[in-house]
Amino acid sequence: MSEVVTYNREGAIGVITVNYPPVNALGHAVRSGLVAALEQGQHDADAKALLLVCEGRTFIAGADIREFGKPMQEPGLTSVIDQYENSDKPIVAAIHGTALGGGLETALGCHYRVALSSAKVGLPEVKLGLLPGAGGTQRLPRLTGARKALEMITSGEFVSARDALALGIVDAVEDGSDIKAVGLAYAQKVADEGKPVRRVRDLTDKVEADKGSEVFDQFRAGLEKKARGLFSPFKCVDAVQAAFNLPFDEGMKRERELFMECMDSPHRGGLIHSFFAEREVSKVKGLSKDTPVRDVNSVGIIGAGTMGGGIAMNFANVGIPVTIVEVKQEALDKGLGIIRKNYENSASKGRITQQQVEERMALISGSLTYDAFRDVDLVIEAVFENMAIKKEIFGKLDEVCKPGAILASNTSTLDIDEIASATKRPEDVVGMHFFSPANVMKLLENVRGSKTSDEVKATVMAVAKKIKKVGVLVGNCHGFVGNRMLHKRGAEAMALVNEGASPQQVDKVLTDLGYPMGQFAMSDLAGIDVGYRIREERRNAGEDVAPSWMDKLVEMNRLGQKTQAGVYKYEEGSRKPIPDPDVDQLIAEFRKEQGITPREISDQEILERCMYVMINEGAKILEEGIADRSLDIDVVWIYGYGFPAYRGGPMFWADQVGLDTILSTVKNFHDTLGGQQWKPAALLEKLVSEGRKFGDL
Repeated sequence: MSEVVTYNREGAIGVITVNYPPVNALGHAVRSGLVAALEQGQHDADAKALLLVCEGRTFIAGADIREFGKPMQEPGLTSVIDQYENSDKPIVAAIHGTALGGGLETALGCHYRVALSSAKVGLPEVKLGLLPGAGGTQRLPRLTGARKALEMITSGEFVSARDALALGIVDAVEDGSDIKAVGLAYAQKVADEGKPVRRVRDLTDKVEADKGSEVFDQFRAGLEKKARGLFSPFKCVDAVQAAFNLPFDEGMKRERELFMECMDSPHRGGLIHSFFAEREVSKVKGLSKDTPVRDVNSVGIIGAGTMGGGIAMNFANVGIPVTIVEVKQEALDKGLGIIRKNYENSASKGRITQQQVEERMALISGSLTYDAFRDVDLVIEAVFENMAIKKEIFGKLDEVCKPGAILASNTSTLDIDEIASATKRPEDVVGMHFFSPANVMKLLENVRGSKTSDEVKATVMAVAKKIKKVGVLVGNCHGFVGNRMLHKRGAEAMALVNEGASPQQVDKVLTDLGYPMGQFAMSDLAGIDVGYRIREERRNAGEDVAPSWMDKLVEMNRLGQKTQAGVYKYEEGSRKPIPDPDVDQLIAEFRKEQGITPREISDQEILERCMYVMINEGAKILEEGIADRSLDIDVVWIYGYGFPAYRGGPMFWADQVGLDTILSTVKNFHDTLGGQQWKPAALLEKLVSEGRKFGDL
């Protein structure tokens, strides 16, 4: 008998217990133990029903990531589940925590399922470029019908226990925390009532109801937009459809064929890298796990604009009270009104309840004085990019805030050390760069100053997790990691348009690569005035910043989507960018003023100049220690800028392209175009000379 899976009997119930910390993953020892325990239960004449339950904080939460990339050892999961489903004694799966992937597939192989109300279930394999490969695509639709199964499997999202009950995935939901007691009671009920073995594979009513349905074609059409460029979501639809077109055993064979196609997909490597990178990024180099973390039970925010309001919502969403300070009552009222409107919109779509709207709004208060920050644990400044204003604010915060309060700036580019110099507590000053819209975007780029204490670093990383962000700790330089690379790409995109490309051609090359939007559409979304202020700040600092036709757009009050005109124009209520002949004319006039004769520019040149300049800058960021690992850069770009996760992030993508190819092209552009941005990074040259990749660092 395996040590991680045990069998014992309690009364008339044979109890199979999995205890494989931390998440009871389906490693070889668990799979073998499940088979051995089942055999023992089958031969226990006094066991009238069997119970599958897990120790710790969760039911089986999926595959064992320690076995990823290794040959599967027998028994395979499909075989284990078949043996449970074929048991002649009824088996009850008792679910708490999360039953995910192979964990849910195992539960579906049992004959009954009971869950705690706090539990969640899901099949998230699509997020790794795969599909459920142990019967999930064949059993789930037999319980839920085609549409709900497709929604769950193609999105990979979890559903709550209550929703799972409504969908037919579980048979009962109970409040409480003692999953074993709940499971034993339900198994005893099954035994007392003489309930039969009920195999999901034999259920046919949902299959017959949806056979020949148009839902499959509808889902494929929806995925063309929602999952553009991805491989596995479409294979998930094929696999689920097989459950309706083929007998169960043939459907299982088809699922296996499609699973292997996903395994061979080039997207899988990028998604696997993204999956592990997101988990690895929380481990900060040089920061001990034992570093104390300060309590953050109240938050102050300066600025009730788009960023300030969005940041406030993050904290209210997790029950942390927020005080927003503005200079004028009108601005404060407007900001609070927008927050309420955002919550009301979410409620109208069923994402939250009206009660939750009121609960969250009750946690957000406003003030016109910094005195409101005297007792808060964390203050986040979210005003526009102006160093003088930020230093003035931090000077005031230094006077008002209690000792130990963390003073953070939401700056996207400015020097954290210079901001900290306005205080007598630079060790408590840090950057917390949220991405717009702050209540939606997952990335939180935490920026350490030269004097930021380890305690503060650890705390802001913990805060990121608390408010459900992906936190990345980076070093201090102009633009940090994300915007430093973005500015290089932006400058190159501008140069390409100046030389003859159109904004829409540049954007199309980037969206064809997998970005949700291109450089110029993104500028319109963020607001063209944001980049304008950054350029003005750099000009005021004495930098030589080239003239830009985008400055003229700002002067014309074409600020992007918020004014329905920027690089593109926008129809009322729509975010779809429409090319504008007026902008084409403005660009043509700018070229004439600058003495530029436009030329034809290929898509390949656009791809190389926009992407390779980023890779070269990323290598410099690694050289300087601004990012500790290439995966930190990848995570910043996936969660902050929409880099396609299936390509693994820009540095992972560069490894796939070939660093020798990139270096050769960078050198060529340095020779033909000049410019510091094309000077090859020493690290890039070193890696190529050694035959290594960024991922080898």
